[in-house]
Formats: sequence, structure tokens, C-alpha cells
Amino acid sequence: MAEVIFYERPVPLNRNEHKDLRLKPIPNMKFALDAHSVPLTGVEFGLAARDLPIVFAGNDLSDAGPVALLGLRQSENLFVDANGQWAPNVYIPAFVRRYPFVLAEKPAGQEGDDFAVFLDEGYEGFNTTEGDRLFNEDGSDTEVLTRAVGFLGEFQQHVTRTRWFVEQLRKHNLLEPRNMSLRKGSPDNPEGHVINLNGLFVVNEEKLRQLDEKTTHEFLREGILGWVYAHLMSMNNIDRLGQRLGEREDSEAGASRN
Repeated sequence: MAEVIFYERPVPLNRNEHKDLRLKPIPNMKFALDAHSVPLTGVEFGLAARDLPIVFAGNDLSDAGPVALLGLRQSENLFVDANGQWAPNVYIPAFVRRYPFVLAEKPAGQEGDDFAVFLDEGYEGFNTTEGDRLFNEDGSDTEVLTRAVGFLGEFQQHVTRTRWFVEQLRKHNLLEPRNMSLRKGSPDNPEGHVINLNGLFVVNEEKLRQLDEKTTHEFLREGILGWVYAHLMSMNNIDRLGQRLGEREDSEAGASRN
């Protein structure tokens, strides 16, 4: 998974260098304006499938992983407006919610845990005068930092299980490349046109139905079937994404005429 989307200046969290650092909540998500897709963990599929198309993306099948499609044009998130407000009542992936913190692998040879907590020093909410402290006077973690690190740890566990899930899909040859077509704008708009999406992978339903009984029971027991069907159902959101793009282009055209 691409770990550094959003992060301008990621640095390791340091108790000495950051002892006076505070986190002031910023009421916008402008950092996500340019993300047309973000990685998604399997445990999120059920909630995300209500609003977002879930597909598998990568350079090829060997490195394909699940992502939530957020836009249809490069560097554009259709769920964040110009003010940085995420569309109301639309699921926000954990990959986005963990910002401005992130777990990153330590360089080879360093002692301790495999992962270290990083933060984005470029995030406008970090300062030394306003907001909640990250560390107490004695150097211990504040509740704010404890919650953030706990969320990162939980997210990483879900990432690990999601990788296992994708390995199972590959093992049973269930993923296939799929070129998708969708109509931009509303169905009754004569000026709408078709957009083609390439380089994506989806689960082959016919191969899924052909799984032997033992594998099917294992998938059911491990929750894989639920994730797969959430992915398949989410594909209905592709056309809704096209409608969002049409509405944004109409808005851009109107603004350019004024």
C-alpha cells in the first residue's frame, strides 16, 4: 500500500524533538483533494460498499490490492469539495482518517518494533501554542497520541489480514483484469459521454461459484465471502461516480462563464 500519499514532510515521531508539539484540529480535508483512489482494508468493505466503488489496482496481478475509487480524473477526489469538505454521509476510508500520523517500516538494522510512528510536519494543524499536546510534561504519551497510535496499530493489523485475503484470491485464480465503461453525468443528459477505466482487477463471479466445497466453507468461516460480495455489490457505485464527475464539470463550466 502506498504509505506516503498526503504526507509532505513525514518524519519519525521523537519525544525530544516533538516534546512541545500540539495538534490543533483543522476542519477540512484539503490534504485529500488530489487522491483519486486510496487503499482500503477488507474490514472496511461493508461500510465503504454503500458509497464507493471497491476494485483491485496495481501494475499487474501480482501487486494488485483493494482500493476505493474516489475520482475518475487523475489527481481529483470527487468526494472533497474546494473547501476541503468531505461529501456528507459518505464513508471516509481509514487510510484517510489516520492522517497526519502513519506507521512506516523502520530501516533494516534498527532495533525495536518493525514499525515506527511518523507524522507529517507539513500538516497545518501542528504547532507549539494551540491545540492538544502530544506528550505530557514527563514525556509520556497524552491521551490524544495514545488514541492515534492505537488507531495506527489497528489499521496495520487490518492491512496484514487484507494482504492475506488478496493472497487467497490469487491462489484460487479469482481476480481478473477488467476494463470498465461508465456514463458521465446523469442518464438523461444528452451531453453525457462514456468513460473507460483500464488497469483494474475484479473478482470473477463464475470462478467464485465454481470453488469446491472445502474452499467455500473456509472462505465463509474466515469472512472472505462477505468481503468479496461487498466488493461485487460496490461496483454499482461506478455509475454514481460518473454522475459526480458530470456534476463537477457542469459546476466548473458555470464558474468559467461567470
